[in-house]
Amino acid sequence: MMNATAERRPLARPAEPYGIMPAPATVRIERTLPGPVERVWAYLTESDKRATWLASGEMDLREGGAVALTFRNNNLSSTTDSAGSADVDGVITGVVRQCEPPRLLTFSWGDRGSEVTFELSPKGTDTLLVITHRKLADHTQLLSVSAGWHAHVGLLLDLLSGEAPRSFWPEHARLEKDYAERFPG
Repeated sequence: MMNATAERRPLARPAEPYGIMPAPATVRIERTLPGPVERVWAYLTESDKRATWLASGEMDLREGGAVALTFRNNNLSSTTDSAGSADVDGVITGVVRQCEPPRLLTFSWGDRGSEVTFELSPKGTDTLLVITHRKLADHTQLLSVSAGWHAHVGLLLDLLSGEAPRSFWPEHARLEKDYAERFPG
């Protein structure tokens, strides 16, 4: 029994499932997110909402439309992260390959030829998000992308659940080590 003066500790977040490698040079991450598909779609496609968990930037939501994502990972939580020091961590450009609002979005990812697909489907009152990133250039990129998606989707889960967002860079570093063990080169 806890007395009134006992220190209250925040509950630990439950462990989130790791991504899988369904094919060579491919990572797939699945998460159940709170709320309807339309809400999650807005967080994937609207720059101001996407900037809170991934990257800001315009997305022309039609086949052949341009995608430009500006990553500012240090700005994703209230804590100061040390791994990234620049205001902008990177810019990824791409082209929309498929867009079927609010359930499917695929676009090319940068100049290395990879592509990412987001699939959304209702799961009761929640949404199942499946992210598949294909055609990753090498093992190093596979590990970084796996840890990156895992950490970024964790931030999205925090936001949609009304929780304080976790710190991106420490989470990414921890996850990259975990994925190195799960996906040995």
